[in-house]
Amino acid sequence: MRWWHSLVAAGALLAAALALSAAGLRSPTEHGQHSADALRPPLRFASAGVFKVALFADLHYGEDAWTDWGPAQDAGSDRVMAAVLDAEKPDFVVYLGDLVTANNLPIPNASLYWDRAISPTRGRGIPWATVFGNHDDMPFEWPPEWFSPAGVPPLCCPPASSSVSGDDQGCSFRGTPRIDLVADEISKNRLSYSTNGPKDLWPSVSNYVLQVLSRTQDDPALLLYFLDSGGGSYTEVISSAQVKWFQSQSQFLNPNGRIPELIFWHIPSTAYVKVAPKAKSEIRKPCVGSINKEDVAPQEAEWGIMDALAKRPSLKAVFVGHNHGLDWCCPHEKLWLCFARHTGYGGYGNWPKGARIIEITEKQFSIVSWIRMENGTKHSDVTL
Repeated sequence: MRWWHSLVAAGALLAAALALSAAGLRSPTEHGQHSADALRPPLRFASAGVFKVALFADLHYGEDAWTDWGPAQDAGSDRVMAAVLDAEKPDFVVYLGDLVTANNLPIPNASLYWDRAISPTRGRGIPWATVFGNHDDMPFEWPPEWFSPAGVPPLCCPPASSSVSGDDQGCSFRGTPRIDLVADEISKNRLSYSTNGPKDLWPSVSNYVLQVLSRTQDDPALLLYFLDSGGGSYTEVISSAQVKWFQSQSQFLNPNGRIPELIFWHIPSTAYVKVAPKAKSEIRKPCVGSINKEDVAPQEAEWGIMDALAKRPSLKAVFVGHNHGLDWCCPHEKLWLCFARHTGYGGYGNWPKGARIIEITEKQFSIVSWIRMENGTKHSDVTL
Protein backbone atom coordinates (compact mmCIF):
# COMPACT_ATOMS: atom_id res chain seq x y z
CA MET A 1 0.00 0.00 0.00
CA ARG A 2 1.46 3.40 -0.98
CA TRP A 3 0.83 6.57 1.01
CA TRP A 4 1.71 9.89 -0.58
CA HIS A 5 1.39 12.24 2.33
CA SER A 6 3.05 11.97 5.72
CA LEU A 7 -0.16 12.75 7.57
CA VAL A 8 -1.93 9.89 5.87
CA ALA A 9 1.04 7.65 6.59
CA ALA A 10 0.84 8.44 10.28
CA GLY A 11 -2.84 7.65 10.23
CA ALA A 12 -2.18 4.36 8.50
CA LEU A 13 0.38 3.37 11.13
CA LEU A 14 -2.08 4.19 13.89
CA ALA A 15 -4.79 2.17 12.18
CA ALA A 16 -2.43 -0.78 11.81
CA ALA A 17 -1.53 -0.62 15.49
CA LEU A 18 -5.21 -0.54 16.40
CA ALA A 19 -5.86 -3.49 14.12
CA LEU A 20 -3.15 -5.54 15.80
CA SER A 21 -4.50 -4.67 19.21
CA ALA A 22 -8.08 -5.46 18.24
CA ALA A 23 -7.01 -8.75 16.71
CA GLY A 24 -5.52 -9.92 19.98
CA LEU A 25 -1.92 -9.76 18.77
CA ARG A 26 0.55 -8.94 21.50
CA SER A 27 2.73 -5.86 21.47
CA PRO A 28 6.38 -6.14 22.56
CA THR A 29 5.56 -4.78 26.01
CA GLU A 30 2.64 -7.08 26.76
CA HIS A 31 2.63 -10.32 28.75
CA GLY A 32 6.24 -10.02 29.89
CA GLN A 33 7.64 -9.84 26.36
CA HIS A 34 11.33 -9.09 25.92
CA SER A 35 12.23 -6.09 23.79
CA ALA A 36 13.82 -8.47 21.28
CA ASP A 37 10.36 -9.69 20.37
CA ALA A 38 9.70 -6.30 18.82
CA LEU A 39 12.02 -7.44 16.05
CA ARG A 40 9.85 -10.44 15.22
CA PRO A 41 9.31 -10.22 11.45
CA PRO A 42 5.83 -10.22 9.96
CA LEU A 43 4.59 -13.40 8.35
CA ARG A 44 4.76 -13.07 4.58
CA PHE A 45 4.21 -15.04 1.39
CA ALA A 46 7.53 -16.33 0.08
CA SER A 47 9.18 -14.98 -3.07
CA ALA A 48 7.44 -17.68 -5.11
CA GLY A 49 4.08 -16.40 -3.87
CA VAL A 50 3.41 -19.47 -1.70
CA PHE A 51 2.82 -19.85 2.06
CA LYS A 52 3.05 -23.43 3.34
CA VAL A 53 1.72 -24.49 6.75
CA ALA A 54 2.26 -27.79 8.59
CA LEU A 55 -0.30 -28.86 11.20
CA PHE A 56 0.93 -30.90 14.17
CA ALA A 57 -2.03 -32.31 16.07
CA ASP A 58 -2.38 -34.38 19.24
CA LEU A 59 1.26 -34.92 20.15
CA HIS A 60 0.40 -35.90 23.75
CA TYR A 61 3.85 -35.51 25.26
CA GLY A 62 4.49 -36.68 28.81
CA GLU A 63 2.36 -39.80 29.07
CA ASP A 64 3.50 -42.44 31.57
CA ALA A 65 6.81 -40.72 32.21
CA TRP A 66 7.47 -43.21 35.04
CA THR A 67 7.61 -46.13 32.53
CA ASP A 68 9.79 -47.02 29.56
CA TRP A 69 6.76 -46.79 27.28
CA GLY A 70 6.06 -43.09 27.84
CA PRO A 71 9.46 -41.66 26.91
CA ALA A 72 9.52 -43.97 23.87
CA GLN A 73 6.28 -42.40 22.63
CA ASP A 74 7.76 -38.92 23.01
CA ALA A 75 10.83 -39.98 21.02
CA GLY A 76 8.50 -41.24 18.29
CA SER A 77 6.73 -37.89 18.16
CA ASP A 78 10.10 -36.16 17.82
CA ARG A 79 10.81 -38.33 14.78
CA VAL A 80 7.48 -37.64 13.09
CA MET A 81 7.85 -33.88 13.30
CA ALA A 82 11.46 -34.00 12.16
CA ALA A 83 10.51 -36.14 9.13
CA VAL A 84 7.65 -33.85 8.12
CA LEU A 85 9.59 -30.63 8.60
CA ASP A 86 12.57 -31.90 6.63
CA ALA A 87 10.40 -33.22 3.79
CA GLU A 88 8.08 -30.21 3.47
CA LYS A 89 10.14 -27.26 4.75
CA PRO A 90 7.02 -25.25 5.70
CA ASP A 91 6.95 -21.50 6.21
CA PHE A 92 4.85 -21.87 9.36
CA VAL A 93 3.68 -24.53 11.81
CA VAL A 94 0.39 -24.68 13.71
CA TYR A 95 0.30 -26.83 16.84
CA LEU A 96 -3.35 -27.83 16.86
CA GLY A 97 -3.86 -28.70 20.52
CA ASP A 98 -3.07 -31.52 22.95
CA LEU A 99 0.64 -30.87 22.83
CA VAL A 100 0.84 -32.54 26.25
CA THR A 101 -1.28 -34.98 28.23
CA ALA A 102 -1.46 -32.94 31.42
CA ASN A 103 -3.68 -35.47 33.18
CA ASN A 104 -0.65 -37.79 33.03
CA LEU A 105 2.00 -35.30 34.19
CA PRO A 106 2.96 -35.36 37.87
CA ILE A 107 5.33 -32.41 37.52
CA PRO A 108 5.10 -28.79 38.69
CA ASN A 109 5.32 -27.28 35.22
CA ALA A 110 4.02 -28.91 32.03
CA SER A 111 5.96 -26.25 30.11
CA LEU A 112 8.90 -28.67 30.25
CA TYR A 113 7.06 -31.03 27.90
CA TRP A 114 5.42 -28.18 25.98
CA ASP A 115 8.89 -26.88 25.20
CA ARG A 116 9.93 -30.28 23.88
CA ALA A 117 6.89 -30.33 21.59
CA ILE A 118 7.86 -27.07 19.88
CA SER A 119 11.60 -27.77 19.81
CA PRO A 120 11.76 -29.52 16.39
CA THR A 121 10.17 -26.47 14.77
CA ARG A 122 12.19 -23.96 16.76
CA GLY A 123 15.43 -25.82 16.05
CA ARG A 124 14.86 -25.40 12.32
CA GLY A 125 14.15 -21.68 12.60
CA ILE A 126 10.49 -22.02 11.56
CA PRO A 127 7.88 -19.74 13.19
CA TRP A 128 4.84 -21.33 14.80
CA ALA A 129 1.60 -20.73 16.70
CA THR A 130 -0.30 -22.88 19.20
CA VAL A 131 -3.90 -23.45 20.23
CA PHE A 132 -5.11 -25.36 23.26
CA GLY A 133 -6.70 -28.78 23.28
CA ASN A 134 -8.68 -30.59 25.95
CA HIS A 135 -5.64 -32.33 27.49
CA ASP A 136 -3.19 -29.44 27.74
CA ASP A 137 -4.27 -28.27 31.20
CA MET A 138 -6.37 -31.21 32.34
CA PRO A 139 -6.07 -32.06 36.08
CA PHE A 140 -3.83 -34.98 37.00
CA GLU A 141 -5.66 -38.30 37.02
CA TRP A 142 -4.35 -40.69 39.64
CA PRO A 143 -3.76 -44.14 38.10
CA PRO A 144 -5.81 -46.71 40.06
CA GLU A 145 -2.90 -49.16 40.05
CA TRP A 146 -0.94 -46.73 42.22
CA PHE A 147 -3.23 -47.77 45.07
CA SER A 148 -2.57 -51.49 44.59
CA PRO A 149 -0.02 -53.43 46.70
CA ALA A 150 2.70 -52.38 44.26
CA GLY A 151 2.15 -48.77 45.30
CA VAL A 152 3.28 -45.57 43.64
CA PRO A 153 6.11 -46.22 41.15
CA PRO A 154 9.41 -44.34 41.36
CA LEU A 155 8.87 -40.94 39.76
CA CYS A 156 11.58 -38.95 38.00
CA CYS A 157 10.17 -35.48 38.47
CA PRO A 158 12.38 -32.56 37.49
CA PRO A 159 12.88 -29.88 40.14
CA ALA A 160 10.53 -26.95 40.13
CA SER A 161 11.75 -23.48 39.30
CA SER A 162 13.65 -21.60 41.97
CA SER A 163 10.58 -19.46 42.59
CA VAL A 164 8.71 -22.48 43.93
CA SER A 165 9.52 -23.74 47.39
CA GLY A 166 8.39 -26.17 50.03
CA ASP A 167 6.13 -29.07 49.11
CA ASP A 168 5.89 -27.97 45.49
CA GLN A 169 9.46 -29.04 44.76
CA GLY A 170 9.61 -32.07 42.44
CA CYS A 171 6.25 -33.78 41.88
CA SER A 172 3.31 -31.55 42.69
CA PHE A 173 0.36 -33.00 40.69
CA ARG A 174 -1.19 -29.56 40.55
CA GLY A 175 -1.16 -29.04 36.80
CA THR A 176 -0.21 -25.96 34.80
CA PRO A 177 -2.95 -23.49 33.79
CA ARG A 178 -3.40 -22.46 30.16
CA ILE A 179 -2.25 -18.92 30.83
CA ASP A 180 1.01 -20.14 32.39
CA LEU A 181 1.73 -22.48 29.48
CA VAL A 182 1.31 -19.82 26.81
CA ALA A 183 3.06 -17.14 28.86
CA ASP A 184 6.10 -19.37 29.22
CA GLU A 185 6.09 -20.15 25.50
CA ILE A 186 5.87 -16.60 24.23
CA SER A 187 8.30 -15.15 26.76
CA LYS A 188 11.09 -17.55 25.81
CA ASN A 189 10.67 -17.97 22.06
CA ARG A 190 11.29 -15.29 19.46
CA LEU A 191 9.70 -17.48 16.77
CA SER A 192 6.46 -18.02 18.68
CA TYR A 193 3.50 -16.14 17.22
CA SER A 194 1.12 -17.44 19.88
CA THR A 195 -0.68 -15.13 22.29
CA ASN A 196 -2.89 -15.45 25.34
CA GLY A 197 -5.68 -13.46 23.70
CA PRO A 198 -8.15 -10.97 25.15
CA LYS A 199 -8.71 -11.32 28.88
CA ASP A 200 -12.46 -10.86 28.53
CA LEU A 201 -12.62 -14.22 26.74
CA TRP A 202 -10.94 -16.18 29.56
CA PRO A 203 -11.02 -19.02 30.59
CA SER A 204 -10.51 -19.61 26.84
CA VAL A 205 -7.01 -18.37 26.05
CA SER A 206 -5.73 -19.07 22.53
CA ASN A 207 -7.94 -16.58 20.67
CA TYR A 208 -6.03 -14.39 18.23
CA VAL A 209 -5.47 -13.45 14.58
CA LEU A 210 -2.31 -13.51 12.50
CA GLN A 211 -1.86 -11.64 9.24
CA VAL A 212 0.24 -13.00 6.38
CA LEU A 213 1.48 -10.17 4.20
CA SER A 214 1.62 -10.12 0.44
CA ARG A 215 4.82 -11.16 -1.30
CA THR A 216 5.21 -7.75 -2.94
CA GLN A 217 3.76 -5.24 -0.48
CA ASP A 218 2.81 -4.73 3.15
CA ASP A 219 -0.88 -5.49 2.73
CA PRO A 220 -2.33 -8.61 4.39
CA ALA A 221 -3.04 -11.31 1.81
CA LEU A 222 -4.22 -14.00 4.26
CA LEU A 223 -5.76 -14.00 7.74
CA LEU A 224 -5.28 -16.89 10.16
CA TYR A 225 -7.76 -17.07 13.07
CA PHE A 226 -7.12 -19.21 16.15
CA LEU A 227 -9.79 -20.17 18.70
CA ASP A 228 -9.65 -22.06 22.00
CA SER A 229 -12.30 -24.80 21.84
CA GLY A 230 -12.06 -25.55 25.55
CA GLY A 231 -11.69 -28.80 27.42
CA GLY A 232 -9.40 -29.71 30.27
CA SER A 233 -10.03 -27.10 32.91
CA TYR A 234 -13.44 -26.09 31.51
CA THR A 235 -16.21 -27.06 29.10
CA GLU A 236 -15.45 -28.19 25.55
CA VAL A 237 -17.06 -25.33 23.68
CA ILE A 238 -16.50 -22.21 21.61
CA SER A 239 -18.51 -19.69 23.58
CA SER A 240 -20.94 -17.04 22.40
CA ALA A 241 -18.42 -14.44 23.56
CA GLN A 242 -15.79 -15.95 21.27
CA VAL A 243 -18.25 -15.86 18.38
CA LYS A 244 -18.87 -12.15 18.96
CA TRP A 245 -15.12 -11.58 19.20
CA PHE A 246 -14.56 -13.36 15.88
CA GLN A 247 -17.30 -11.34 14.20
CA SER A 248 -15.82 -8.11 15.53
CA GLN A 249 -12.27 -8.91 14.47
CA SER A 250 -13.18 -10.24 11.04
CA GLN A 251 -15.33 -7.18 10.36
CA PHE A 252 -12.58 -4.84 11.51
CA LEU A 253 -9.73 -6.52 9.67
CA ASN A 254 -11.58 -7.69 6.59
CA PRO A 255 -14.80 -5.67 6.22
CA ASN A 256 -15.14 -6.27 2.50
CA GLY A 257 -14.18 -9.93 2.65
CA ARG A 258 -11.42 -9.40 0.10
CA ILE A 259 -8.76 -11.20 2.19
CA PRO A 260 -8.97 -15.02 2.28
CA GLU A 261 -9.26 -16.50 5.78
CA LEU A 262 -8.47 -19.82 7.49
CA ILE A 263 -9.40 -20.83 11.01
CA PHE A 264 -7.90 -23.30 13.51
CA TRP A 265 -9.16 -24.87 16.72
CA HIS A 266 -8.87 -28.29 18.40
CA ILE A 267 -12.25 -29.93 19.03
CA PRO A 268 -14.56 -30.27 16.00
CA SER A 269 -17.85 -28.41 16.00
CA THR A 270 -21.18 -30.20 15.61
CA ALA A 271 -21.11 -29.31 11.89
CA TYR A 272 -18.39 -31.95 11.48
CA VAL A 273 -20.91 -34.58 12.60
CA LYS A 274 -23.33 -33.49 9.87
CA VAL A 275 -20.84 -33.80 7.01
CA ALA A 276 -18.90 -36.84 8.29
CA PRO A 277 -18.82 -40.07 6.29
CA LYS A 278 -20.29 -42.97 8.22
CA ALA A 279 -17.65 -44.15 10.69
CA LYS A 280 -15.40 -46.96 9.39
CA SER A 281 -16.84 -46.61 5.89
CA GLU A 282 -14.89 -45.73 2.75
CA ILE A 283 -14.33 -42.01 2.30
CA ARG A 284 -16.05 -40.94 -0.92
CA LYS A 285 -16.14 -37.68 -2.82
CA PRO A 286 -16.74 -34.88 -2.21
CA CYS A 287 -14.86 -35.81 0.99
CA VAL A 288 -11.16 -36.60 0.68
CA GLY A 289 -9.02 -38.52 3.19
CA SER A 290 -7.48 -41.84 4.11
CA ILE A 291 -8.68 -42.84 7.59
CA ASN A 292 -12.24 -42.83 8.90
CA LYS A 293 -11.98 -45.11 11.91
CA GLU A 294 -14.31 -43.48 14.44
CA ASP A 295 -17.28 -41.20 15.00
CA VAL A 296 -16.68 -37.49 15.29
CA ALA A 297 -16.40 -36.41 18.95
CA PRO A 298 -17.72 -32.82 18.82
CA GLN A 299 -17.84 -29.94 21.26
CA GLU A 300 -20.46 -30.16 23.97
CA ALA A 301 -22.59 -27.33 22.53
CA GLU A 302 -22.89 -25.12 19.47
CA TRP A 303 -23.18 -21.42 20.31
CA GLY A 304 -23.16 -19.89 16.84
CA ILE A 305 -19.62 -20.16 15.51
CA MET A 306 -20.61 -22.20 12.45
CA ASP A 307 -23.40 -19.78 11.58
CA ALA A 308 -20.89 -16.93 11.78
CA LEU A 309 -18.41 -18.76 9.56
CA ALA A 310 -20.99 -19.80 6.97
CA LYS A 311 -21.84 -16.14 6.39
CA ARG A 312 -18.25 -15.28 5.41
CA PRO A 313 -17.40 -16.25 1.82
CA SER A 314 -13.82 -15.17 2.54
CA LEU A 315 -13.49 -18.03 5.07
CA LYS A 316 -12.16 -21.00 3.12
CA ALA A 317 -11.60 -23.80 5.64
CA VAL A 318 -11.59 -24.87 9.30
CA PHE A 319 -8.90 -27.23 10.63
CA VAL A 320 -9.23 -29.31 13.82
CA GLY A 321 -7.57 -32.24 15.57
CA HIS A 322 -8.92 -34.22 18.56
CA ASN A 323 -10.13 -37.32 16.67
CA HIS A 324 -6.99 -39.41 16.11
CA GLY A 325 -8.71 -41.83 13.74
CA LEU A 326 -9.93 -39.23 11.23
CA ASP A 327 -8.02 -37.25 8.61
CA TRP A 328 -10.65 -36.27 6.05
CA CYS A 329 -11.79 -32.97 4.56
CA CYS A 330 -15.48 -32.51 3.67
CA PRO A 331 -17.30 -29.50 2.19
CA HIS A 332 -19.81 -27.65 4.37
CA GLU A 333 -21.84 -24.98 2.59
CA LYS A 334 -19.19 -22.67 1.05
CA LEU A 335 -16.23 -23.80 3.13
CA TRP A 336 -14.31 -26.97 3.97
CA LEU A 337 -14.14 -28.76 7.31
CA CYS A 338 -10.86 -30.64 7.73
CA PHE A 339 -9.20 -32.85 10.29
CA ALA A 340 -5.46 -32.83 10.69
CA ARG A 341 -3.58 -36.12 10.95
CA HIS A 342 -2.64 -37.61 14.33
CA THR A 343 1.02 -36.56 14.60
CA GLY A 344 2.08 -37.82 18.01
CA TYR A 345 2.81 -41.31 19.25
CA GLY A 346 1.09 -40.35 22.48
CA GLY A 347 -2.67 -40.60 22.84
CA TYR A 348 -4.97 -43.36 21.68
CA GLY A 349 -4.80 -45.20 18.34
CA ASN A 350 -2.00 -46.99 16.53
CA TRP A 351 -2.61 -45.60 13.03
CA PRO A 352 0.47 -44.43 11.11
CA LYS A 353 1.54 -40.91 12.02
CA GLY A 354 1.79 -37.83 9.87
CA ALA A 355 0.71 -34.22 9.46
CA ARG A 356 -1.65 -32.22 7.28
CA ILE A 357 0.05 -29.72 5.00
CA ILE A 358 -1.69 -26.61 3.65
CA GLU A 359 -0.21 -24.71 0.72
CA ILE A 360 -1.68 -21.30 -0.11
CA THR A 361 -0.83 -19.54 -3.36
CA GLU A 362 -1.35 -15.78 -3.37
CA LYS A 363 -1.77 -15.22 -7.15
CA GLN A 364 -4.03 -16.70 -8.56
CA PHE A 365 -5.35 -17.51 -5.12
CA SER A 366 -5.64 -21.22 -4.33
CA ILE A 367 -5.41 -23.60 -1.37
CA VAL A 368 -4.31 -27.20 -1.69
CA SER A 369 -3.77 -29.66 1.13
CA TRP A 370 -2.35 -33.14 1.61
CA ILE A 371 -1.09 -35.54 4.26
CA ARG A 372 2.65 -36.11 4.67
CA MET A 373 3.44 -39.29 6.56
CA GLU A 374 6.34 -40.13 8.86
CA ASN A 375 7.64 -42.61 6.27
CA GLY A 376 7.79 -39.89 3.62
CA THR A 377 4.73 -40.84 1.60
CA LYS A 378 2.16 -38.24 0.53
CA HIS A 379 -1.58 -38.74 -0.05
CA SER A 380 -5.10 -37.31 0.17
CA ASP A 381 -4.47 -34.27 -2.06
CA VAL A 382 -7.44 -31.91 -2.05
CA THR A 383 -8.13 -28.43 -3.42
CA LEU A 384 -10.01 -26.35 -0.84
